[in-house]
Amino acid sequence: MQFGIDRLLAEPELRAPLKGKRVALLAHPASVTADLTHSLDALMACEDINLTAAFGPQHGLKGDKQDNMVETRDETDPVYNIPVFSLYGEVRRPTGQSMQTFDVILIDLQDLGCRIYTFVTTLLYILEAAAEHGKAVWVLDRPNPAGRPIEGLSLLEGQESFVGAGPMPMRHGLTMGEMGRWFIDHFQLDVDYQVIEMTGWQPDAAPGFGWPTDRIWVNPSPNAANVNMARAYAGTVMLEGTTLSEGRGTTRPLELFGAPDINARDVMTEMERMAPEWLKGFALREIWFEPTFHKHVGQLCHGVHIHAEQGFYDHHAFKPWRLQALAFKAIRQLYPDYPLWRDFPYEYELDRLAIDVINGGPALREWVDDGAAEPGDLDAMTSHDEQAWAETIASHTIYSG
Repeated sequence: MQFGIDRLLAEPELRAPLKGKRVALLAHPASVTADLTHSLDALMACEDINLTAAFGPQHGLKGDKQDNMVETRDETDPVYNIPVFSLYGEVRRPTGQSMQTFDVILIDLQDLGCRIYTFVTTLLYILEAAAEHGKAVWVLDRPNPAGRPIEGLSLLEGQESFVGAGPMPMRHGLTMGEMGRWFIDHFQLDVDYQVIEMTGWQPDAAPGFGWPTDRIWVNPSPNAANVNMARAYAGTVMLEGTTLSEGRGTTRPLELFGAPDINARDVMTEMERMAPEWLKGFALREIWFEPTFHKHVGQLCHGVHIHAEQGFYDHHAFKPWRLQALAFKAIRQLYPDYPLWRDFPYEYELDRLAIDVINGGPALREWVDDGAAEPGDLDAMTSHDEQAWAETIASHTIYSG
């Protein structure tokens, strides 16, 4: 198969509309061609493309910034002497000044298929700015490594944030190119938009189920180390709003959870007791770990590692958002007074609990904290949102099979 960047480079007719235009690139470390050439270098080497600026999302064009709310400065590229504008620094929306450096912006970002992964929001902000300034936006499409499954509660009106661009569930099932189509329709944007489509992407096909197994995985952000993380992320990202470690400071972040003061075996047993039907399509493994930085640094944590990979993985049975919600519920049942919810500034939101920002509303937290609430109650709420989203996006999808 071919990604959008590979097709743009291989097919001169696709590039023809760019002739005589000033072109910008929004990219990060995973913006590479099939031979692992970074898109910035590949486009600079293309004689019929005039690259005049570059942009970097959260974690930066270089991907060097480790944590949330660690900002990147604007700079001048030391090799090509073009401006590199940060969209996660002094601003998160492109400024009028930066918008004047190009006519067409190429967006080549590897996404994880999760609402909270901020590249989705950055796409919306670029589309809105392009509509305002009369610029064209091209998405060089890439796979959604989590595939087509949809899961989670939809973000409520008024709960928008940098990790919640619009009323979609946590695991949205779209590629970036498809998401742009939905944004334009939902927000009624008048913008010149084009998707350089992939060829041969089969999101429901084994063994990759979204990620082509002949393609090397490159971290799109520092803690997105492999496809297992991408599959689990729609659930494990909720750990960022809790006092539990999500594994930052270990070699497998956002694939595990734990803390010094929980018994992971008891948690897994309680999860199995409450909702065994939510524990299909993956394996859980008891682990011990000591974070070298971040939450519980230097403390021995008892935890659980999620393995949605190899023979344990069932693409249609695995429900990462329900899995993590169930873990929270089990901890609340075992330790009623456990200080589960972390109260701190999260992605520039100062007046809401981080777990509510992450979930686009308070419903998940309220379900966990309600001693009488059952798994079926959360499932009923969530299934309604999931079905509604599936119907909403049906006309915006590009790929099948």
